[in-house]
Amino acid sequence: MAKEKGLGRGLSALFGSEVEEKSSLEPVVGESIQQVDIDQLMPGRYQPRSIMNEDALNELAESIVEQGLMQPIIARQLDDGYEIIAGERRWRAAQIAKVKEVPVIIREISDRSALAMALIENIQREDLSALEEANGIRRMIDEFEMTHEQAADALGKSRVAVSNLLRLLNLTPHVRKALAEKKIEMGHARALLPLNPDRQIMLCEKIARESLSVREVEVLVNGESRSAFAKPSNRKKEQTKDTDVQAIENELSDQLGFSVKINNKKNNSGEIRISYRNLDQLDVLIEKLKK
Repeated sequence: MAKEKGLGRGLSALFGSEVEEKSSLEPVVGESIQQVDIDQLMPGRYQPRSIMNEDALNELAESIVEQGLMQPIIARQLDDGYEIIAGERRWRAAQIAKVKEVPVIIREISDRSALAMALIENIQREDLSALEEANGIRRMIDEFEMTHEQAADALGKSRVAVSNLLRLLNLTPHVRKALAEKKIEMGHARALLPLNPDRQIMLCEKIARESLSVREVEVLVNGESRSAFAKPSNRKKEQTKDTDVQAIENELSDQLGFSVKINNKKNNSGEIRISYRNLDQLDVLIEKLKK
């Protein structure tokens, strides 16, 4: 099966061929599949996934009861047992299925390769949450001293996509918890980023309480942004502004989600000013202008 979005090739290019070779689910030269007591295995320290879907685990457990564990778990030996490098979901499902022993490929793997392999297995899974993905990418960047561009290349993502995921880590713990518990969606969370912590929490609770759509939240946040930039001294001038220009201002403000002011001179030359409050807003604005 082809690798998704060149993920393995990207990590291999950065970390060397060891990652690609040792991420194989088949035994390589000198290895064999061993049956290991399930209680001797322990979760990997580099596992990016913090929450596992119980329904999916139960379905996998039923499959294991009927067909056995089809793919071996990859682990490395420690003093007190075996640390799982790839296959923690299978291990947990096997526990539910009350399996006593599981097939394991035991490999000598460095910490560096262990983290890369955990990311290979998990980072692009459809059920990996945005926060888990962001935490995995942040850990990779910090531990391997990578740039956002390098992380994006390694994972087969755009730099903008990686940066947007990492911004989620700037949300307050309250909002991150709501996102993890699926009380709000990623679109809601991204819309809250420009707000201060207190407003993030207040609006997050409003979203959960009133089931607001992402668009409704964007309108609320954008309204606050425009209010923050409004100056009393400008209001009289705005009232005498050409109605067509005013309409264009309003339309652009609604479409971009930022305060837009048009200075149209008598000869119909002029300038457009778009206001933003921080670098997060600037990045969002640039992304919108590119579309």
